[in-house]
Amino acid sequence: MIEQCKQQIQSGALSSAMKTLYFGDEAVAAQCARYQSLCDLYQETYGDTDALRFFSAPGRTEVCGNHTDHNHGKVMAAAVDLDAVAAACKTDDGVVSVKSYEYPKIDRVDSADLSLHDDETGHSQALIRGVCAGFVKRGYKVGGFNCVTRTQVISGSGLSSSAAFEVLVGTVMNYLYNDGKVSAVEIAQIAQYAENAYFGKPCGLMDQMACSVGGFVKIDFADNEHPVIEPIDFDFGACGHKLCIVDTRADHAELTDEYAAIRIDMEKAASAFGKQALREVDEADFRANLPKVRAVAGDRGVLRGLHFFGENKRVEQAAAALEAGDFETFKSVVTASGYSSYMYNQNVFSAKMPLNQPVAVALAASAQYLEGRGAWRVHGGGFAGTIQAFVPDDMLDGYRALMESIFGQGSCYVLNIRPVGGTEVK
Repeated sequence: MIEQCKQQIQSGALSSAMKTLYFGDEAVAAQCARYQSLCDLYQETYGDTDALRFFSAPGRTEVCGNHTDHNHGKVMAAAVDLDAVAAACKTDDGVVSVKSYEYPKIDRVDSADLSLHDDETGHSQALIRGVCAGFVKRGYKVGGFNCVTRTQVISGSGLSSSAAFEVLVGTVMNYLYNDGKVSAVEIAQIAQYAENAYFGKPCGLMDQMACSVGGFVKIDFADNEHPVIEPIDFDFGACGHKLCIVDTRADHAELTDEYAAIRIDMEKAASAFGKQALREVDEADFRANLPKVRAVAGDRGVLRGLHFFGENKRVEQAAAALEAGDFETFKSVVTASGYSSYMYNQNVFSAKMPLNQPVAVALAASAQYLEGRGAWRVHGGGFAGTIQAFVPDDMLDGYRALMESIFGQGSCYVLNIRPVGGTEVK
């Protein structure tokens, strides 16, 4: 029964598993309370059960390779210890029911109806139906379950709340109906399919892959159907730095076209050589034919193309530095990635709103404070939202105070790199 499940959590039944997902006894104790709240929400929503199971999917941070995945480039990313969690139980009716702690509505999707529903576009029901469709498309089983969720991956934080949700739903389906046999890579691909085909957002695969796989990873998207994923063995906890994500609390509304234009510009630049994506273009050929690229893609297309090629190199440099334990070189590569995003990719502020540049302000303040010690760059899609910084431990309190003096209390998140992606917690 639910009450017994709560007592088991309180007694530490999940603590061993939680220690690999969260960091420190205090964090594990807080998570036990959080998982117990899922039990209460499940009982309030669906009634009692003795078959409740728990699942987790992390948010992600992009470390290097800004806006390259959609043109089959290379990225480095990492899972973080802010996650979305679920308590779920199988049902016999084939209906997937999801109630989020943060929202009053229960989303219900019949797993036997995989047709596109226009009224669901842009809503979580579309993601659930898309995940079901992705499983069936790959020959896996689907079925009904009742589920409640709770997330720490704040929407608009640049930590990919939507990807965490998609991967969470896929992880529940994987363990309830497929004995956990669907690989992390396939779950990421299914999640991307749900977002592209059902939700209506033409995202790349990096967000879902980082959330699903976990840890530090280098991902080569030369072949989107078979991305090459290389885990990077690096003990971030021992490097004397913390990862900070600063939320500038800027509005993302009306920026969809800005995000889409980056992919369009890169693809236009590739079309100058008869190719669909920049990864298919030889860099030396690109550089030798800038007038041709300008004629087809304009000056911005040239600059974004140069950013793409530079980022692919920086991903390799950053990965090599971590593997060699050279964190100083790693930081210099991360900062160079940020400057390339600013100057060439041009996604630090929107040209439509030139007086609003909170990300640029955050980067300028970070550069002044961390120069010679840390690293800083735009994080994720850009234009508004968040920046990323690697901050020495002895500068952390001062850095956080500086950022929160500019962007408000709670705007600076101090995170850990989580070694595990989407998983059942048991």
